[in-house]
This record gives sequence, C-alpha cells and structure tokens, in this order.
Amino acid sequence: MAVYTTIDKPTDYFNIKLYTGTGSSNSITGIGFAPDWVWIRNRAASHHMIFDKVRGAGKVMYTNLTDAETTVSGHLTSFDSDGFTLGDNSGKGSSNGNTESYVAWNWLAGGSGSSNTDGDQTTTVSASTTAGFSICTFTEAGSAPYSFGHGLGVEPDVVWFKSRGATGSWQVYFKALGSPSGKLLQVNSTNAVNTSSTWWGTINSSIVTINSGLITPNTTALAYCFAEKQGYSKFGTYTGNGNADGTFVYIGFKPAFVIIKDTSSTDPWHMIDNKRSPINLVNARLFPNNNNSENTSADICDFVSNGIKFKGTNDGFNGSRNYMYMAFAESPFVNSKKVPNNAR
Repeated sequence: MAVYTTIDKPTDYFNIKLYTGTGSSNSITGIGFAPDWVWIRNRAASHHMIFDKVRGAGKVMYTNLTDAETTVSGHLTSFDSDGFTLGDNSGKGSSNGNTESYVAWNWLAGGSGSSNTDGDQTTTVSASTTAGFSICTFTEAGSAPYSFGHGLGVEPDVVWFKSRGATGSWQVYFKALGSPSGKLLQVNSTNAVNTSSTWWGTINSSIVTINSGLITPNTTALAYCFAEKQGYSKFGTYTGNGNADGTFVYIGFKPAFVIIKDTSSTDPWHMIDNKRSPINLVNARLFPNNNNSENTSADICDFVSNGIKFKGTNDGFNGSRNYMYMAFAESPFVNSKKVPNNAR
C-alpha cells in the first residue's frame, strides 16, 4: 500500500534561490517563507557561507573551512519574511559581489529558537518537527561524554556538528552507514568514513551524545539535525555500478537538492539541484568541501518522479563504490490527496 506524504508542498520548508549580487544592500525575496538556515555559494570560486537565525544575522561559518564562527557586517544582514538581505560583500567569502551569480539553499526550522533542557547541556533549539530539521546551539561541557537536546521528537538520521568558538572540522553523524557510533564523515574534508574511534554516544528521540574525540571543552557549538520525512527528505546509501547506464536510487520523491559523498575513498562531496540544472541531464555541481567554481563537465543524473537515475561514470557519484546521500524534495511521488507526481 502506498505511503502518502504529509508535506504536499516541499517548497514551504526548503527552497532554492538563484540571484545576482549588487555589491550593495540587496534584498533577496521569493523564498516562500522566512528562512532559518541560509547556505550561500558564489557559483564562481568562493567559500560556502552558512548563516542561521539562532546564531543571528551577520554570524558566518564556512563548510569548506575549519574556521571558528566570525561576525561580519557585509554579508547576510537580516532574515526577512520572504528571504534575506545582504550587505556590501565586505569580509571573508562572497555573498553579494556586483554582477556575480549565486545560489542560496534555504530551510525552515522554528524561528530564533527556545531553551531545551533534555540533555546535559542546555540548548537553544529552533525545530520544525513537521520537516524534521532543527538548529541547535549550546556550550560544550568541560569533559565528555555530554548530551544536548535536538527538539525533533524522533531520532535524527543525520547530525552536522561544529565548534563555533574554535577551529575544527564539520563532523557528520549518518545513521544509514550502520553502527554509526564509530563512524564519522567531515563536510570540510574529502576523507572516507573514519571508523577509528567511538565518536557518538546515545542518539535518540530527545538527545545527541558527544564523545571525547569530538569536543572542544567549554566552547560554543552548533548542530544541524535532520530526520527523514516521507516524501520530503531522504538520507541513505547506494552502490554505484561504474556504468553510463547508472544506478537508480529510489527516494520516494522528485528531488530538488542532493548532497552525495563517496564513503570509501577521497573523492569530494557533490551538491546538485534543480535550479542550477533545471532540466535533465543534471550536470551543475558544487563541492561543499572546497571553494572551486561550479563544474558542468560531467553528466551526473536525471531527477525523476521517484528518485535519481545516475548517468555518468565519475567515481565521485557512480563508480563501483559505496555512497551516502542527503536529498530534499521538489515534489512528493504521491501526495496526501493520493495524486501522483509526474517526472520532469
């Protein structure tokens, strides 16, 4: 029996915006909601810039760097009801250079956040239990293990964890890798899955537990937590076949945005979406672990009504290897009205 999504319109919770920079105050609208997490990338060579409403406008982190959080006045200056406003582009990175082309990926959580005491450490949490996404900030304990509340009400499938107050990698928990307590990926690195330690403790419907290998004692930290939602988000693994008639990955919706990482080798992370590649074949890719320009040299996949059909043989996404992916929907395969989606 078909399982119907509870989110008929994914763009109410996640949306992508292409825009052109101005080098001066620039109001970006048309997101469709008031975003709580904004990820901006110049499509030319630049850093990936991360902003969220819990930390506050002007506070930036970079997925391709280990830098601590910095406060800048020339990038995102406010979160607005239908988008965000940018400044004069001064400071590290590029979000609003004059005539330059950008992409912004935008998520809805739960606003500026509220106090959560489920874990050892009191957390400020902004959560959408409908969309399965939360933003968590807190001060790390003086020693490990310690736990923090994530506010999702269900066990998260993915956690991105980063120190705000000190340099350090973006650490990724990914449940679908199996025995996840000892497995770790890093967004800023091309490294394969690290299995050398027990990185994560108890992770359940209330808390995430951090073990000693990951903490920076008494320093502020950030976590983005994701739980799968039928027809809206999917976090899984697949095996490529190294063939131009590539692997098909069923995800239950037509994707809008997909992040892929080879888990067994040092190929980069890949980011693809339906705005930079509005028709099949999808071929515009960016790399969250580096500041390279957008690359369109490889045929990657087709986005179809119920998943991803790979078309290329590149080891970064369809070699004879194992991969993880995070996918967010353009439209569900079957919505709550039991109406099927049509592939593009």
